[in-house]
Amino acid sequence: MRRLKKYDTGTATHYVTRRQALNKLQLSLNDFRRLCIIKGIYPREPKNRRKAQRGASDIKILYHAKDIRFLLHEPIVWTLRKYKIFNRQADRDRALKDFQKLRRRLDRYPELKIDHIVKERYPTFIDAVKDLDDCLTLLFLFSTFPSLKFVPRSQSSLCRRLTVEFMHAIIAAKALRKVFISIKGYYFQASIKGQMVTWIIPHYYPFKPQPKEEVDFKVMSIFVEFYSIMLGFVNFRLYHGLNLHYPPQMPSSVTELSEESAKSEAAFVSERIAALNMDILKTVATEADAAEEDIDMDLLASTSEQSDKMDKIRAEAIEEKRLKNLFEGLKFFINREVPREPLVFIIRCFGGTVSWDKVLFPGASFDESDESITHQIADRPNMGKQYISRDYIQPQWIFDCVNRRTLLPTNLYFLGVELPPHLSPFTAEEADNSYVPPEQKALTEDQEMSEEEKLSDSEEEEEEEESAEEEPKETKPKGKKLKSRNEQNKSEKSTDAQLEKAYWQERKEAEAEDDEEDSGKAKEKRKEELKQKMTVKTGEVHKEDAEQVKKQEIQEQRLHARMVKPRHRNLFRKLLKDKLTKNKERRILENKRQRIDTEKKQQKKKRKIAG
Repeated sequence: MRRLKKYDTGTATHYVTRRQALNKLQLSLNDFRRLCIIKGIYPREPKNRRKAQRGASDIKILYHAKDIRFLLHEPIVWTLRKYKIFNRQADRDRALKDFQKLRRRLDRYPELKIDHIVKERYPTFIDAVKDLDDCLTLLFLFSTFPSLKFVPRSQSSLCRRLTVEFMHAIIAAKALRKVFISIKGYYFQASIKGQMVTWIIPHYYPFKPQPKEEVDFKVMSIFVEFYSIMLGFVNFRLYHGLNLHYPPQMPSSVTELSEESAKSEAAFVSERIAALNMDILKTVATEADAAEEDIDMDLLASTSEQSDKMDKIRAEAIEEKRLKNLFEGLKFFINREVPREPLVFIIRCFGGTVSWDKVLFPGASFDESDESITHQIADRPNMGKQYISRDYIQPQWIFDCVNRRTLLPTNLYFLGVELPPHLSPFTAEEADNSYVPPEQKALTEDQEMSEEEKLSDSEEEEEEEESAEEEPKETKPKGKKLKSRNEQNKSEKSTDAQLEKAYWQERKEAEAEDDEEDSGKAKEKRKEELKQKMTVKTGEVHKEDAEQVKKQEIQEQRLHARMVKPRHRNLFRKLLKDKLTKNKERRILENKRQRIDTEKKQQKKKRKIAG
């Protein structure tokens, strides 16, 4: 048997450097990077880097040897090699100025098909939905880009079409659940097949080219190439699940690249928003789906008496059903200074109708002079012409109503009014160490109070129903029995035995009455003893020493750390470090809030003095 040498077995054979992978696959670095992104293969961090690198101390990029062997059987590798051959032949034709041959060669340009890889990476539809977060965020970002060096206009128009189709699917399903405005953009969260999908739509700003090439658009465009095919599959399944016609019939300006949209960025964006305000065709009426939802609610109602979990599920289902029709029957008009895309998407998701100035932007459904408009969204302190029949509100009202799941009073969001704080709905279920603003605490307390009131009302109703059911039963007359007894008594003769029986019965009754009196006295004594025990006594104040309490906590932590097993000590240290960082962040935010509050108070005092 041959004796094994050093690094012939173990960790050294499990990892391969990037240079070795390139030599094995016979690809250039750009092609290898593209292949790894499409196949979802990433560098790995070994437990012992020295052993994995065969004794080398410098840091190298390592891959699993199994992943590289897996790439050897991928048919895309041959297409990437064909690209290399094609480029070499095209350069030769260009050098010889044989343009006829070059034209023929360009017609036979090899296509890279990655449909089978999407099916391979996501075998089920739910797997694809779980991985939609990054896909949607990147495609929404690229849909706002103009024509760049590595981002052609056709790619950004494809991203625009796919994102508009996805938003139409969410509108049709009424699947939107949470919204939030931040510096990065607009956060949205939708429920798709029971999975929560969160993505960001960036704020629209005219693109300015950066002098430094800090962002590698070439790598990002490879991700877009894969994600665009993935989102196409997802949209297809979503539309067929909702009984909608796919691809949806939209204006040609959205699906195809026109000359106007290619020249002006404003037309490029306004056409996409106009497409959101359209209704898409349905293949079959969705009455059966509504019936199925009702059946599900009935099943939940029947099983809700068995467990508290079913009660919670039923309450959530009723709340979601109410949320889906939050803006039903309301008509909104958006002013020109307000960002339209997120507002149109939110309003249409919850059953409302929306429009804007048809002179400035295409796709408007009604004019500003329409008296049936209930709300007008504006972002100015004052407006010249106003209608009495509608409420003039700021855009934050829409977002806060969705997060609170009710129509909030509009007086807090009037034009020129200082808005209430816009709280994030994504931080409600975090750990106790995280910072919670005072407004959020007040909201949670109000919700708990309202829930308690509802529970008390339901308990009172149940008690009333039970008391109504337990009515005193009417005593029926027993005439026949009384008559028969009188006849028997008359027929009976008075004897000495009967007199004795009556005597003993009277004696027993007298003894029973005495026993009852004794038991009544004992009960009264017990009640008096209980009253004495229940009496409230004046409490004594015990002052706790803060230093002693802190010392005790430190001792408990040290004892807890000693009890941790040696193999779990690194994990324990990591948890402690995370806890300390969270506490530090919380303290920083609390101090910041305190500083802001003091500054506001000082400003108010200055105003009062000046006034």
